[in-house]
Amino acid sequence: MDIQGLARELFARGEGMGFLDMEVYVSSRNQFRVGIFKQEIDSYTLAQSRGLMFRGMIGGKMGYSFTENLAAEGMEALLKDAMENAAIMDGEEGDEIFVGAAPEDYARLDAFNQSLAEVPAAEKIAWVKAVEGEAYALDNRVFTAQVSVGDNSGETLLMNSHGLTLSHCDNFAAGYISAVVKAGADTKQAFAFAASRDFSCLDAAKMAGEAVEEALSLLGAEPVASGRYPVVLRKDVARAMLATFASPFSADAAQKGMSLLKGKVGERIMSEVITIMDDPLLAERPAAAPFDAEGFPTRKKAVVEAGVLKTLLHNQKTAKKDGVASTGNAHKAAYNAPVGVAPSNFYIVPGQAGYQALLAQMGEGLLVTGVQGTHAGANPVSGDFSLSAYGYLISAGQVVRPVNQITIAGNFFAMLSDVQAVGNDLDFGAGAIGAPSLFIGSLAVSGA
Repeated sequence: MDIQGLARELFARGEGMGFLDMEVYVSSRNQFRVGIFKQEIDSYTLAQSRGLMFRGMIGGKMGYSFTENLAAEGMEALLKDAMENAAIMDGEEGDEIFVGAAPEDYARLDAFNQSLAEVPAAEKIAWVKAVEGEAYALDNRVFTAQVSVGDNSGETLLMNSHGLTLSHCDNFAAGYISAVVKAGADTKQAFAFAASRDFSCLDAAKMAGEAVEEALSLLGAEPVASGRYPVVLRKDVARAMLATFASPFSADAAQKGMSLLKGKVGERIMSEVITIMDDPLLAERPAAAPFDAEGFPTRKKAVVEAGVLKTLLHNQKTAKKDGVASTGNAHKAAYNAPVGVAPSNFYIVPGQAGYQALLAQMGEGLLVTGVQGTHAGANPVSGDFSLSAYGYLISAGQVVRPVNQITIAGNFFAMLSDVQAVGNDLDFGAGAIGAPSLFIGSLAVSGA
């Protein structure tokens, strides 16, 4: 089907009905996922989706409509739905269609690996079976291992009545293992991920080994006494914390009074050793794209630089309210979702210290390798958190014993203001938010 031709037909019909600025946003996605348990397939997903959203200005208001039926005969109904939607919309919403930028403003970005698209399902199934087999072979205390792998691919097309035509293709693969080990009545669980646009880079033995080794190392864990401790947040925990508290960096959240960062651009909000980047041009990560959900060119930018908040993340609407330019962070959760604001590939810039060097610098304290309850125990609006955690007691820079049944509590921004050193082990896991390990000077811990 000629989607671009269909869009031009929509614009022509829309103009005849009184629409002025118009936009078409089309998203096509293909998803595959397979899960294995005891060498048998216990989940299998193969899904395709495609949908179109139309936006158009009519009578001074923006109308919206969407469809999954991209047949030409449905276009008249689509336009009528948008017209009816505009009639009931608040005329002061401030939405507008982006005219477009110069071609040279859009980065050349290759985020689609053809070799990944050609990997057969049989090879993916063999891979998850290999991961599970590796896990059970490593130690007889491995009780269960659940493994899955999947890939997601698709294309985004954005066109408007000003002549802007943009398209972007991407794909990405990720594997996951949950390993449970058992020694007597003691059971422990650990996880590991592998992710890449190159399926051959997913290392089955490495992923299985990471999960099993960590689960075994947690056997015999006990709490520590309550108090304040120096803490190293391992890279995956630091990443989870940044993901949990990413929304306050949205200008939309700030303008709605849902962020502590409102009015703080230009102020120091965390330790000078912290720099946070948003990089939609990081081709190896899943949120890479040369344009955002409004067609605005994307760019790499420092959101926090040496502890100072340099910018909030904006789409056109929030930028207009603040009298600044969009940062290219317009986002749609789905083709038929409203335009919001979200980070792209969002990460804390790594420092110079190796992982062991962070522990040595801390000397005495706790290494936190896992937290639970981020959805219930963290408040992105206030920045406060109280999370169940586990990890290891550290003495003289070395692991003494595993620790569990503790709770760490504090405020995200206060915690990042107390960062003493940043590790060089930046990690994104299987997603678009990344962080290295962080040495925190002091954190409240509830234990025995």
